[in-house]
Amino acid sequence: MIAKMIAGVDEAGRGPWAGPVVAAAVVAGGRGLPVGVTDSKALSAARRGVLAAAVWETCFVGVGAASVEEIEALNILGATMLAMQRAVEDLACDFDEVLVDGNRLPNWEHRARAVVKGDALVPVIGAASIIAKTVRDGIMAGLDLECPGYGWARNQGYGTAEHARALAYLGVSVHHRRGFAPVRARLTAPAPVRRN
Repeated sequence: MIAKMIAGVDEAGRGPWAGPVVAAAVVAGGRGLPVGVTDSKALSAARRGVLAAAVWETCFVGVGAASVEEIEALNILGATMLAMQRAVEDLACDFDEVLVDGNRLPNWEHRARAVVKGDALVPVIGAASIIAKTVRDGIMAGLDLECPGYGWARNQGYGTAEHARALAYLGVSVHHRRGFAPVRARLTAPAPVRRN
């Protein structure tokens, strides 16, 4: 009996106030998945980096993203589904079924199932979560250099106290998601008084 080829799909970056949402699709290669693959949130940054490198080396990987503009046009759920579609389209291999973390599926023709907490329960989805997280963290580190002051290399655009203070002081950047309530509130708030 020939084993089915399963593509695992997960995303990173649904909740942040800034930056794109990124999805990854992973199909295990001939050597299988690296040992230790699991939900990226359960791993340290260093361990995620080691495992991400191993997944890239041994598996088929596809990555897709949806921009801030697409998030604003489609809403975060629609943009997440778009990023997942792009990730699967980016795979350079055939597969029999797609397993997606969560409780929703993109509107596609692939045979697929949604798996709640799939990143912890299904290793190939865990591998996708690691890739999505590390790719997005790298993007946010690059945006931090381009647009300093918000601490994105540390907070990845999430609504930390550091990010909230910077948003209040520096205002809204081109990389912020204007549809998210804290960003929208800053757009309508009076400019802060800056004292030298």
